[in-house]
Amino acid sequence: MTAAQAGVLGAAYALLQALGVLAAGRAVMEARTAQGAAAWAVALVAFPLLALPLFLVFGQSRFADYVATRREALAGLQFMRHMKMTLRRRGLLTDTRYTRDVPFERLAKLPFTAGNAATLLVDGAATFDSIFAGVAAARDYVLVQYYILRDDRVGRELQVRLLERAAAGVRVHLLYDEVGSLGLPRAYVGALRAGGVQVQTFHALGRGGARLHLNFRNHRKIVVVDGRRAWVGGLNVGDEYLGRDPRIGPWRDTHLCVEGPTVQCVQVAFCEDWHWAAGHPLRLQWEPAEAAGGSYSVLCLPSGPADELETCTLFFIAAIGRARSRLWVASPYFVPDEQFVTALQLAALRGVDVRVLLPERSDNPLVGLSGWSYVEALEQAGVAMYRYQDGFMHQKVTLIDDDWCTVGTANFDNRSFRLNFELTMAVLDRGLAAQVHAMLERDFGRARRMAAADLRARPPWFRFAVRLARLSAPVQ
Repeated sequence: MTAAQAGVLGAAYALLQALGVLAAGRAVMEARTAQGAAAWAVALVAFPLLALPLFLVFGQSRFADYVATRREALAGLQFMRHMKMTLRRRGLLTDTRYTRDVPFERLAKLPFTAGNAATLLVDGAATFDSIFAGVAAARDYVLVQYYILRDDRVGRELQVRLLERAAAGVRVHLLYDEVGSLGLPRAYVGALRAGGVQVQTFHALGRGGARLHLNFRNHRKIVVVDGRRAWVGGLNVGDEYLGRDPRIGPWRDTHLCVEGPTVQCVQVAFCEDWHWAAGHPLRLQWEPAEAAGGSYSVLCLPSGPADELETCTLFFIAAIGRARSRLWVASPYFVPDEQFVTALQLAALRGVDVRVLLPERSDNPLVGLSGWSYVEALEQAGVAMYRYQDGFMHQKVTLIDDDWCTVGTANFDNRSFRLNFELTMAVLDRGLAAQVHAMLERDFGRARRMAAADLRARPPWFRFAVRLARLSAPVQ
């Protein structure tokens, strides 16, 4: 190497190191957690060549472009004020200790509504049967949004049903996350568009600047029919969700079908995402209507990196704090930070029956290892952790006391709490809570209790891997 080449190489390295230091400063100022800031800062200073590209893609903690689009969308949607006035006039706003004592509505920026009906859908067959029947009954419009959309048997069945509705003159809008649905054939989307279905991708990887948004996944699963029925929960569109993938085996999941004024709230989340992806709002049914025989109080909680506050984090911390007798959590990805560990410990110490249900086999090895790292600290406080044995458990469900439960898309991890766009349906009703209680009782019956002694009995390499996985929790 000549002296000139060495000089150029040295200058390039110095520039790279300077950029790494600048990026580390940005990480310290903007990261949502101290652990995440520390992890990025160390990596950027020590290994700038490797860490800088990763930071450009995964290091952002705010979705500024979406925030601007949301403001534009909400400025043009005057239905919110009208809807709340209509709900108040019809006596469909919930007024309980949950709305008075805890600012759930302020977090959601949507009303806690009464007069709703809700149907618990256990596993894939019940869920897709309900959704497909609802789509077939659509007369005005269908809204469909998924994180994962596959061109397989169930994906093609959805495609056929959407094309049937479009051919019948129903407006059909499909939105999917381009990262989650990576590999979806163009022919699948092309057939939908040719048949009159309006299709948008959330990320649009070819659009200028969008590549820097890869870390922000739209993890929502939403179907809305005519503004009167909505489906939200853990299931995406793929054969594995029906247990058809022999590598995974049986798939355990939970979805929720709701009717009533909360459907308009679900539409708000879809409309914001659609406006971001398509650049224009939708003309939908915004007149709330009480469900026939509806007696459930429901809060729809959209959350994501465009929120001013950490909406999902604050909601679940507040919900845990409300528990007095029971707190059961089912999540396939359990990588909480210290504030959640503390909240769970405090709940157990004040006498709450706290249980956490995880899958035995995880589709993410790093997350699966991380789950073991919480056993000792939670066990010492009285929290019981279980691993589901009968296939893969993917549901995102919580049960609080005897009258409060949530079903949604958010996992108990840093990504769902801070980086993903999620949607959680919180239902205040003893009848539905009893159904969730019975469902989770069956699930715990198919699980085995985790214990700190089990971890201590594992080989040293396994315990070391668990600790390493825990260190990566802030950036998982």
